[in-house]
Amino acid sequence: MHKQYYGYEEFKFDVDELCVNFENETFDAIVGIARGGLTLTHFLATKLDLRDVFTINSVLYDDTNKQNDAIVFNIPDLNKYKKILLVDDIIDTGETMSNILNIFQDKFPNLECKTASLFYKKTAIMKPDFMVKEATAWIEFFWEVD
Repeated sequence: MHKQYYGYEEFKFDVDELCVNFENETFDAIVGIARGGLTLTHFLATKLDLRDVFTINSVLYDDTNKQNDAIVFNIPDLNKYKKILLVDDIIDTGETMSNILNIFQDKFPNLECKTASLFYKKTAIMKPDFMVKEATAWIEFFWEVD
């Protein structure tokens, strides 16, 4: 498996690139998918001046091994929000993001959800609304390996 290191300086640049997409967007809250999406969520919340920051947990991978089913838990109460940004570091298969969007649609039918990630694989079952790069290797994020 080919691996690609993703460092802090590249990350900072990519966060700015991602934020360019939000110039005509406003969000009531931001939700980061733990654990991979939390660093990006923190940076985006700061840049977008969002104080309503939530996390949701989803486990699909055990190290580099994909599990059969994603487990989603720690679902925040988003009843009072109209539009949120759902964030993860990478859309690999798309299953995690898709499962969470389905849960949000069931629990909060009037909620508009936009999705963002740093990386996206073309083979995923869904494409995020906002992203920076296509992933062509296993990404080793600085927050996981440094």
